[in-house]
Amino acid sequence: MRIVIAEDSTLFREGLASLLTDAGHDIVARVGDARALMDAVGDHRPELAIIDVRMPPENTDDGARAAKLLRAQHPDLAIVLLSQHIETNHSVDLVSAGRFGYLLKDRVLDVEDFLDSLRRVAAGGSALDPEVVSRLIGAHRQEAPLESLTPRERDVLALMAEGRTNVGIARRLWVSERTIETHVANIMIKLGLDSSDEDHRRVLAVLRFLGHGQS
Repeated sequence: MRIVIAEDSTLFREGLASLLTDAGHDIVARVGDARALMDAVGDHRPELAIIDVRMPPENTDDGARAAKLLRAQHPDLAIVLLSQHIETNHSVDLVSAGRFGYLLKDRVLDVEDFLDSLRRVAAGGSALDPEVVSRLIGAHRQEAPLESLTPRERDVLALMAEGRTNVGIARRLWVSERTIETHVANIMIKLGLDSSDEDHRRVLAVLRFLGHGQS
């Protein structure tokens, strides 16, 4: 996969590039600010852009704003935002179009899971950090429909919102795929959501229920 990395920390940027190169990916550009990112995507036409939320020139949310511009200019570009801290407003603005991930930087340390997230995003799906999902769900736990879920169903809901398939959820929870299918069906019924099997639409359904998705 052809990848552009936009990260102002040289150490983190080079470490990430090395990790991805070892995994067989082609790093076509490594940049340290949002303006260089826009130029790099235009010049190299990558399949995926990995972008730090906060970077120069203003060191606020320059990366997130650049990601929105890139999505408008290059609809087929897969985008993964990385952040040091949870900022849920950035995760929900772009997820509705698919090909989008929002992960905390610490998640890179779990190399296998991180690479799996990149694959899901590049394939057109979504990958939301578990901490982001927990905050979204936790903020709405007092609502009656969520209160009706069992603890296991909440675990499954959180993994659904991360963008995982039934197979991926089953592996994470060490249960059978059929068991997960039953949990998902129960969740959809209790929350009144569309029971589509398409993974990205499941993410949208969950976010829409939580009041953060876009129609």
